[in-house]
Amino acid sequence: MNSSPGCNITGNTVQSLLTPPGGGVTTAALPQRVVDATREVPPAGEAAFTARTENISREDVASDMGGLATRVRNLMDLQGNRPSCLPLGGNLFDVLITASGAAARAVVGLMDEVQIDGCGPVIEDPVRSWLYWLVPPGSSTRWAPHRYGICLGQPHRIGLPSLGQAEPPGAYWLRPFKSDRLVPPAPLRDLLDSFGPSPVPHEVLLAAELRAS
Repeated sequence: MNSSPGCNITGNTVQSLLTPPGGGVTTAALPQRVVDATREVPPAGEAAFTARTENISREDVASDMGGLATRVRNLMDLQGNRPSCLPLGGNLFDVLITASGAAARAVVGLMDEVQIDGCGPVIEDPVRSWLYWLVPPGSSTRWAPHRYGICLGQPHRIGLPSLGQAEPPGAYWLRPFKSDRLVPPAPLRDLLDSFGPSPVPHEVLLAAELRAS
């Protein structure tokens, strides 16, 4: 265990702070402050607040706050079991798009084994025969060209089905959305190489489908 800046606490020292000598749990009484029960407490005065007027210009507001508000509203829609459209990237997720079909479903099944508690969120679009894998934000900048999958992030957007949509008609969650887990791109890439789901969606078509913000 490394000590924090300005501290000189080693792992053994931290352990000694938590465990009394000889092990076990300490039962020593905590120190208490003695208060005179007969003392008089003066009444508190009225609280006084000074009004202040703040004039904040539009230029002083962060340029991305409007986008943040939109993200919050859309996430609330999603949590309210309504379809939502979210911008990719930021602190949310990027999307990796592959073909659907038997080969892609085999990859999903193996990702169930790779990830604890099963594969991260995957949307199936039966109309276009695509799978949308939700991957960590920033994955699109690190994803090298690949013959079986295309990864997109900012400035594109994606329409998400409601959280309760678990089957057709329309796009649905082949694997459920959970805020604490996304799909790791590295093992997914290896499995795509092995199973080769096709045909691969064309990047120009994807860019048109996932509208740029």
